[in-house]
Order: sequence, then structure tokens, then C-alpha cells
Amino acid sequence: MIQAKQDLLAALRDAIEQVSPGAGVAAVFESPKQAAHGDLAVTTAMQLAKPLKKSPREVAQALIEALGRSPAVRRHVAAMEIAGPGFINLRLSNAAKQAVVAEVLEAGDQFGEQPPQGQRVLVEFVSANPTGPLHLGHARQAALGDAICHLFEAQGYQVTREFYYNDAGVQIATLAASVQARIRGFKPGDAQWPDAAYNGDYIQEIADDFMARKTVKADDREFTASGDPEDIDSIREFAVAYLRHEQDLDLQAFGLRFDNYFLESSLYTTHRVDDTVARLIAAGKTFEDGGALWLRTTDYGDDKDRVMKKSDGSYTYFVPDVAYHVNKFERGFTKAINIQGSDHHGTIARVRAGLQAAGVGVPAGYPDYLLHKMVTVMKGGQEVKLSKRAGSYVTLRDLIDWTSKDAVRFFLISRKADTEFVFDIDLALKRNDENPVFYVQYAHARICSVIQQFVDKGGDAASLASAKLALLTAPSEAALMLKLAEYPGVLTNAAAGLAPHDVAFYLRDVASAFHSYYGAERFLVDDDAELTRARLALLAATRQVLKNALALLGVSAPEKM
Repeated sequence: MIQAKQDLLAALRDAIEQVSPGAGVAAVFESPKQAAHGDLAVTTAMQLAKPLKKSPREVAQALIEALGRSPAVRRHVAAMEIAGPGFINLRLSNAAKQAVVAEVLEAGDQFGEQPPQGQRVLVEFVSANPTGPLHLGHARQAALGDAICHLFEAQGYQVTREFYYNDAGVQIATLAASVQARIRGFKPGDAQWPDAAYNGDYIQEIADDFMARKTVKADDREFTASGDPEDIDSIREFAVAYLRHEQDLDLQAFGLRFDNYFLESSLYTTHRVDDTVARLIAAGKTFEDGGALWLRTTDYGDDKDRVMKKSDGSYTYFVPDVAYHVNKFERGFTKAINIQGSDHHGTIARVRAGLQAAGVGVPAGYPDYLLHKMVTVMKGGQEVKLSKRAGSYVTLRDLIDWTSKDAVRFFLISRKADTEFVFDIDLALKRNDENPVFYVQYAHARICSVIQQFVDKGGDAASLASAKLALLTAPSEAALMLKLAEYPGVLTNAAAGLAPHDVAFYLRDVASAFHSYYGAERFLVDDDAELTRARLALLAATRQVLKNALALLGVSAPEKM
């Protein structure tokens, strides 16, 4: 059916050109919401009606006549009809629908993927400063970011996962002071405790290991403590390495590894910030006022010009961001995606303005941003706000420990990023249809069970690839096959829209179609071996699509539950 849809899209493009030469209207199929409206829908007539000065139904009739002359349409379409103001509904032949089963089984783990595009994309996400355990915002970024990376890999991109963080500055100085205070025997609430200190129990753990002169190794650094309570530089370096190691452990528990770590401090030591500012000055995009250096961001659509360098000589926070993204572009990443909290919304226009003003060839709209909103955790009907170890917030590790990696990944991807999300611990632990990840995984496990029963009775699983698919004519079979055929398009659209939640929605739809099929038909038909093999072939294809889509979200596909 995948090939059939491609053939039909080509036929639709030709029909549009015949009816309205040079119209430039894209050939697109939509999926009708009701089975009674056919298998594919075309809304092109409404787009062409006005420029052609005809009614949509007249244009639709002309399109149908042009489509009817196509060999692909005669081969794959059983019927075409005009509905409503000018919709064209197509009903596919049984053979066209059944073909998807063989296509899935042949492609296997690669079903839905596109060939290599020869393009690179850098996805920056999590990017947590090493001042404490990863919090709920980092958790949502981890789920969103890794899923987006998988989506672009499925579209044939070469993907680099990057983690950007600051190992210097005010926050790191506060971290070092907090650890030093613990070393000296002070704790939160004591008169000697710093006002802005980090209060979590993990600070005491760092202090104890520092005094024990331990060595900590993170993915991107290693450091051995001096054990000297007065050596603030050693305390700082050890604390940063310790917390980077802790973050690595959290990410490993989440099933996530990064390809590269980028230090904000390197932008200063390599003079990239100074060089970027010099470029902006040389380009005539800055001015001085009140002892500060300003960037003319209003030239690029910002609502007001922005301070780059304050009167005390320090840079505002968006300046290193501009330098960092110049660096991304110069490393050859002509496409870059940033996944950040919605509180970063104000920086988008400034960073993009700075990149345009720098005059280094960065295209407008670079980089792409996906901003997410807050996550609230509920348990027993009450909001959970604190983690003893973190001191003031719930951590990624808390969520994994309370539920599972699969639940955390699926739940945090199951809503649009720009909506607030309530993570219900009780729901995540339920083993019934109310729990979306259980519902999808159970569909996979249920299929595995049926196929295993077939094998236990002497059936050959390898023989399913040659099953007589023409026997698959039941309405529930047609609905499931149509749903499987949507998968490649779902991935393409989800990648283009930075919308991994579409994959979670799709998984629930496939699981629903399967469970309906399970309730409507028998699979192991004792008196009809060919029908059994055909239906099990459809189950095997469904299992493959569920597995592929779950893997894209970083969720397992259990064979038993």
C-alpha cells in the first residue's frame, strides 16, 4: 500500500497539472475520520476553485476525470466519489490495502525509514548546568529531544546529540561555596549557611567524597579531589565532575547518551564571544548608549534593541548564545534544533537577530526551537513537589524509580510540548487500558502470545511472509491495514513539525485498531490454515510497526506482560 499511495500521489500531481497548469498546489492525501468516507480524501478542489473561477464540485469532477485516465488509479482504486462541497473520496482496492502487510514484513525494523539524505542536524537538549540532579524540565527535554533525534534519523539525517552547559559563573561559584560550607560542618538553617546555597542532601555527599579524596569520572571529564577544605578551586572542579557524573547516571537510566558536550566557558577561552562581538561592531549593527553596547535587534524583527555588553564590562546572557550558534553553523550544522523550556521564549528573537547581524551566512530562522511547558507530578490526588535528595524539586531519577523508564518516556512525549503536563504516578502504575503505555505494550505482547501459540501448534512463523493476503477482507482487517500504512507519513510529518507526540497518538490508534480486530475475529482458525496464516501475517506486521514506533520513543516492546 505504501507503493500504491506513492503511485496515486504521482497520479494526483498529474491530474492537478491537467486541470490547472502551473497552479503549484501540492498533491496531498488526507485520512478520512470516518470509514464510510473512503480510505483517502483529496481537498484540492477547494484550493483550485477560486483561481479557476469554478465551483469546487466542478473542479472535483474534472480532477476525477483526469485521475480516471491514470493506470495507477485504475490499478489501485476501486471507486471515487465527490462528497460535500468538493471533497474527493477514494476507496482503495483490497489488493492495495493488503500490500502493506508484505511491505512491513519485508522492511522489518527499517519500515517507515527513509534513505540517507546526506544532511546533518544538531539537536541540543537537556543542557543542564552541573548544580544538582536533573529536574522535571530536564526529564521532558530528554524525552522530547531523544525522540526528535530518532525521528530525524528515520528521515535519513545524520544526527548529533549535544549537551551544552556552564562549568563556571555564579551558579558554579554558589555550588562550590555550598560544598565548602558542608565540609566545614554547616547545614541549611545554620547562621553560617550561605543565603543562596544549594540545600539538597547531595551537597553533603559531594563534601564527604571530596574529603575522602575520591576520583569521579563523567562522560566528558574526570577529577580527583585534593581533600583540602580551603582549596575552593579543587572543590569547584570536583563538584562539577561529581554532578556531571550523577547526571550521566540519570541519563543512562533513561537510556540516553550524548555525542558531544560543549562548555560555555570554552566560548570565552577560545575568544569566540569577543570575536562575535567584534563582527557585530564591524558590521555596523551596534551602538553605544549609557555606557553600554547595544545590538540593533529591531532591524531583524525584535520589539526593541538589546544590551550586549553592560556598563560594567560583562556580557548579557544572549551574547554567548549567539557565539555558540555561530560555532554550530561553522561546524557544518546547517540545521540545528534547540529544545528548551518556555521561559527561553524571549531569547529566540535576540539570538536569531544576532546571527543575522553577524553576517556569516546563517539563514533566517536559524536555529529551530521547540519550547516545552512545565510538568506537574501527582500521586494519590496530591501534587508531589519535593525530593529529599534534591531538596526542592522532583527529579528525573525520582520519576524512573517511582514508575519505570518506559512510563516516563511515553508519558512525557504523549502531549504537545507547548502544553503543561500532569504526570500521574498512579496512572503510570496501572496495568489496564487507562494507562496508555500499558495499552500499547500489551497489544505487542498479545500479538507475541498469539504467534507463539501458532508456533507451539507446529506452525512455521517464517511461512507468514508468503501468506495469501487476499483473504484479509474483514472490515477490522481493512481498518488495521490502513492504519499501518500511515506510519511512514506519520514519521515524516512528526519530524517536519517537531511533533513526537504524533507518534504516541499513532501508537494508541494502532493498538486500538488491533484490540478491535482481536475482539472481532479468530486468528487460529482450525479448519482454515490459509486464513490463519494470512491473519497472523497481519498480526506480525502490526507487531513490527508497534515495535518500530515504540523504539523511536525509546520505549521497550515486551513479548510478555
